[in-house]
Amino acid sequence: MKKNVAHRGKGFGKRPLALLLVMMLLATLAGCAKTETKPEQAKQEEKKVAPVELKLAHFWPATHPAELELVQPWAQDIEKATNGQVKITSYPAETLLKATDVYDGVVKGIADIGISCFAYSKGRFPVCEVFELPGTSYNNSKVASKVAWEGIQQLNPKEVQDTHLLMVITTGPGDIYSKTPVKTLADLKGMAIRATGISAKTLQTLGANPVNLPQSEAWEALSKGMVKGNLGPDEVLKGWKQAEVTKYITKAPFLYNTLFFVTMNKDKWNALDPEIQKAIEGVNQKYFEEVAMGLWDKQNADALKWAVDEKGMEVINLSDAEASKWKETVAPIQQEYIATVNKQGLKGEEIVAKVKALADQYNQQYK
Repeated sequence: MKKNVAHRGKGFGKRPLALLLVMMLLATLAGCAKTETKPEQAKQEEKKVAPVELKLAHFWPATHPAELELVQPWAQDIEKATNGQVKITSYPAETLLKATDVYDGVVKGIADIGISCFAYSKGRFPVCEVFELPGTSYNNSKVASKVAWEGIQQLNPKEVQDTHLLMVITTGPGDIYSKTPVKTLADLKGMAIRATGISAKTLQTLGANPVNLPQSEAWEALSKGMVKGNLGPDEVLKGWKQAEVTKYITKAPFLYNTLFFVTMNKDKWNALDPEIQKAIEGVNQKYFEEVAMGLWDKQNADALKWAVDEKGMEVINLSDAEASKWKETVAPIQQEYIATVNKQGLKGEEIVAKVKALADQYNQQYK
């Protein structure tokens, strides 16, 4: 009996020792596994940073094609391209900044991204004014946008260095919309017409009385009789409902082109990771080529047809002799521009020559 008890006691003593060894081995392995996976876990944690939230200010209505066909899908594609790291919220219809305050608001960081007209900040963008000079012909908004974007990239003007320019867009050629018919220069004499920037100078040279107002205020000014007409792209007839308050459309495509900027606060841009910047630039290039540069062509065509068919507006085409008279009258504006920017230490002749060469090139490509 004693032998059996002794034997059982000896065997029983080995079991806790073995169990202890197994537990120590498992603990060691667990520690190694934990050590090995820590760097990977750290990487995953680094990736879970909060997205960059950007506020975008512009002046078009929420129902405008610029918001629905450009701003919204562009913002959505930037979010996808950056894996959700950049989210853009649009504030249309001047809900964040007035049209005239957008560029300065981006510089100050009130908005992170802004879209508006260079012409709304008179005198601030002397080089960019060249793209709105009368006398340079653009077949359509594709041509005008391509010329402006490439021209700005090549000229690299100091005036836009205080923000990060993402792209520019233009309306292309525009017309005069009025309450009374405009068939001759005599009809224009003394007429109060809404315009901004170089367009205001153009109308003044033709004998009209330009009234400097942003497009967002044109409908009210027309409806109240503060102005008798507007100089702009045909899209405003529908997009801004100006066919409701005007009766005549005078075709004068050599008078007008308006340039819009899409720009970002410089500090916000510089704070982005280089890979994020690269992704955004890829989306920008796609949207410029496929949407932005031709956005106004479709709008202009649709709005003109709607204004005539649905609102009964009358289209007036200038006679060849009358059109030549208008062109001769505004021709000195380009020379005045050259003299003005030369006084600012800029090379006016080279700037104008660059734009004309690009216009000739792209008028051949986009007819």
